Amino acid sequence: MALTTNEQLLIEQRVTNEAPNVAAAYLLWFFLGILSAHRFYLGKPGTAILQILTFFILIGFVWLLVDAFLIPGMIRKKQDDIRSRLESEMLARGSLSMRF
Repeated sequence: MALTTNEQLLIEQRVTNEAPNVAAAYLLWFFLGILSAHRFYLGKPGTAILQILTFFILIGFVWLLVDAFLIPGMIRKKQDDIRSRLESEMLARGSLSMRF
């Protein structure tokens, strides 16, 4: 069973509302990057803590610069996860209504 156009539009609206904001991620990266605030914001607490710990051996600074290029991909991944979850929920809800 495929989703209707309205259901797809609803999913895209929810993805927009629930996904992290690119501008906010970059602001956190720029101003609070040394605290890995952008990684916490993007739902990556494990790597955020690891990044903070690596600052003590200077690898963290390189990692911080690399993150400037990784942020858009992390946001796309988060959006895809939200989209996938919502599509599954809608399809499950649709198959339940078909039974009754």
